[in-house]
Amino acid sequence: MRPVRSLWLAGPQAWLPDSDIQAARERALCLEAGFEPLTPAVMPPGEGGDELVARQFYAARMAQLRQADAGVVNLTPFRGPSADTAAVFEAGVLAGLGRPIFAYLNVASEIEAEYLARVDQMLGATLDENRVWRDADDRQIEDHGLPETVMLWGEARRLFVIVTHDPLRDVTGLELCLEALGLYAE
Repeated sequence: MRPVRSLWLAGPQAWLPDSDIQAARERALCLEAGFEPLTPAVMPPGEGGDELVARQFYAARMAQLRQADAGVVNLTPFRGPSADTAAVFEAGVLAGLGRPIFAYLNVASEIEAEYLARVDQMLGATLDENRVWRDADDRQIEDHGLPETVMLWGEARRLFVIVTHDPLRDVTGLELCLEALGLYAE
């Protein structure tokens, strides 16, 4: 087993107006737990229209990602019932590199703890005559009673679901992931 020293932190917290404060909190928790958090590069605002700049940013971020020994992925729903797409992509890259992934998902109520329930609450869901859940466009909704899709849930060594009044800023899930990582790394 590869020793775990450096952690990739992924999730929607990078898009918060106070992302620098959130990043500092998360960094302090990681350091306190004995892990070096890798701070993902962020594309400067207003530079997204230049394809060359975007490709350079992508290459730099991928190089950073490859340096991580493990990942802690915040799967809190963001701009819909699912996790931040960049965080999901990064979790997939880490999985492909064979790095262990620990994850958490913050929700505002117990009702939102299952993926199907979040889809239903945000987009609507109906049960068809074959007992298959479908969205408003008649597309099947994955329903396994899990907090996320099988592929995201299955890859995480641990996936903690936290009910909190502040889903985008609560770090309880990160703390639990760091504890689990500490046990895993021993």
